Amino acid sequence: MDYTTFAGKYRLAEEIANGGCGTVYLGVHTVAGKEVAIKVEPAVSKHSPLKQESKIYKTLMGGTGVPWIMWSGKQGDYNVMIIDLLGPSLEDLFKRCNRHFSLKTVLLLADQLISRIEFIHTNSIVHRDIKPANFVMGTGKAAHMVNVIDFGLAKKFRDSKTSTHIPYKQDDFHGVGTSLFAAINTHLGVESSRRDDLESLAYMLIYFLRGTLPWRKIRAPAEAPIVSDATPSEQEYIRQHYNPVSATWDLIRDAKIANEDTLTLGLPPEFDVLYRYARTLEFDDLPDYEGLRKLFRGLAERVGIEYDGIYDWTIPPKSSGHGDGHGRRTISEGSGSGRGRYCEACNARRR
Repeated sequence: MDYTTFAGKYRLAEEIANGGCGTVYLGVHTVAGKEVAIKVEPAVSKHSPLKQESKIYKTLMGGTGVPWIMWSGKQGDYNVMIIDLLGPSLEDLFKRCNRHFSLKTVLLLADQLISRIEFIHTNSIVHRDIKPANFVMGTGKAAHMVNVIDFGLAKKFRDSKTSTHIPYKQDDFHGVGTSLFAAINTHLGVESSRRDDLESLAYMLIYFLRGTLPWRKIRAPAEAPIVSDATPSEQEYIRQHYNPVSATWDLIRDAKIANEDTLTLGLPPEFDVLYRYARTLEFDDLPDYEGLRKLFRGLAERVGIEYDGIYDWTIPPKSSGHGDGHGRRTISEGSGSGRGRYCEACNARRR
């Protein structure tokens, strides 16, 4: 990195993440001493994922559970975004809790997750990559708050002024996101809309309760399979056109479809309602977010769970005696311990 300071006041410290989303560094305000995440990408093309992500953050900034951007722009040969450094992701907390969350923790999270998704959708945006790693907890007095992050794949689903929904479209290949949590329609190449974020949420909550998903370990072979009745020229064509990533997406798609009837067996019925509701929404339907919150709050009341902000990973205060302790579709119409800091921008741990 050619620079030691960005925006004139944020000093670059160590690198904390490097991946497809760009390189992320720990930064420190030279006067206030506040730690931030500095996300950087080379300014080499007209289309900048980081510029697009910064634009979406600025649209959503100020909403509950959306991190603040301190500065974004171009400096020298780099596009830069400086943003809050927050707490651990739900994926990391899940691992810390031995890959299982209690029903109480899942319900506490579900209430906030539905609200975060609703807020994004209210601003005419679909996230398109709903997964545990893209939600992080706050810090300090806001440690109980779930924050939504990483809008690198997010997209407008309607015109903000006219409210005209994007048209339905289907391609011959799978869409964007993370295959483990992607909606079935995304696997089928259908343009993403609000329903798909909710389906991904359903997979997330089931994952938290079960500790896994049936397709979690499915991987396609690295090399094209041998087709016994294929001619040499046909086999060569298969080999040249084989893509293990796309093949994995296809295998996971098939597993999701095969498990539709059994996915929620043994879980409280409310999780089946969420999953089937999301699956039956039409492309441009407006989900009933409040109905979903009430659904899970009803479950909490039925089993005596209190919304007190105490999660499985929460260390209770010493003075407390607590332990770990387009058309509208309504619900009725459808049916490891450790002290690392985490980078909001790429959800990377700083040790």
